[in-house]
Amino acid sequence: MKFPFARSPSWLIFLFSSFLYHHFSTASVARDSLLVNPLHVNTKAPGVKLGKGINGLDKIILQGKNGASSEIYLYGAHLTSWKNPNGTEFIFVSKNSNFEPPKPIRGGIPICFPQFSSYGPLPSHGFARNRFWKIEKNPPPFSSSFTIKSKAFVDLILTPTAQDLEIWPHKFEFRLRAGLKNNGDLILISRVKNIDKSQFNFTFAFHTYFSVGDISEVTINGLQNLDYLDNTRNRTRFTGDGKPIVINSEYDRVFLDTPSRIAIKDGSKKQRFVVHKDGIADAVVWNPWEKKAKTIVDFVAEEYKEMVAVEAAVVGKPIKLIPGAQWIGTLQLSALKSQF
Repeated sequence: MKFPFARSPSWLIFLFSSFLYHHFSTASVARDSLLVNPLHVNTKAPGVKLGKGINGLDKIILQGKNGASSEIYLYGAHLTSWKNPNGTEFIFVSKNSNFEPPKPIRGGIPICFPQFSSYGPLPSHGFARNRFWKIEKNPPPFSSSFTIKSKAFVDLILTPTAQDLEIWPHKFEFRLRAGLKNNGDLILISRVKNIDKSQFNFTFAFHTYFSVGDISEVTINGLQNLDYLDNTRNRTRFTGDGKPIVINSEYDRVFLDTPSRIAIKDGSKKQRFVVHKDGIADAVVWNPWEKKAKTIVDFVAEEYKEMVAVEAAVVGKPIKLIPGAQWIGTLQLSALKSQF
């Protein structure tokens, strides 16, 4: 059979253009399929749903096998809720909190990266909490001392923007897996990989705000006899007195080389939290108390009575990553009723 247009230059150009379009668009789809538009995430996955949060911001809702739940905003990969099967909220978020990018969310579990607080030249707590993260469909496999044997989890990723590289000129991939274990425990696994050509250093924190009934009835165990930097006294280094921590004034201390387990007892609610951490050397305990609370614009002054921040952090010895290397830090939170 003869085709009158077979030797037509326009037809040849059409065939070649079609080949190029199919080849490169297919490659692009294969690459981009690793990153999922939040509006097209598979919300049929057991335990994972997409929702709209305050001011229309996208959030992921996790539903555990035992009825526990959690919510994570894509803005900042910021966890704002962790509830038990009865609906009791364990995470504090201020009533005055901004859910208006680029302002950070006050409360929850902010991710402080690549700098904790003002321990460096960057804006306080770095920029990860002020960026929109993406859902990652097929993250690289990894091992961790803690595992999530459930389907209630989500994988998020952050890479630097041009703005980030201007203030911190290092290329990285920050992956976060947030999930609920079958018993309702909350688990967060951070992975930071150096994809640059030179080494970079960073500090870090899971800045966890716990909701408590009355700060005057809270005691914290596991940090006795340790060295700490007192941020209310120009970061002067002291050694603990061996007693459990009781907070009755402004409190802001970085405890160095801490154990993997820290316990928080809330006598008012007869509640106990246990912080398990791996790969994260330090811990921070913070409460602004009355005077400083009045100076925080996105915080209701009296809310200092309802929260305590106990943070898994890396501050004393920054993480050093050579090209191609990866750091993993894991946080697991448990909530238990106590008879005390």
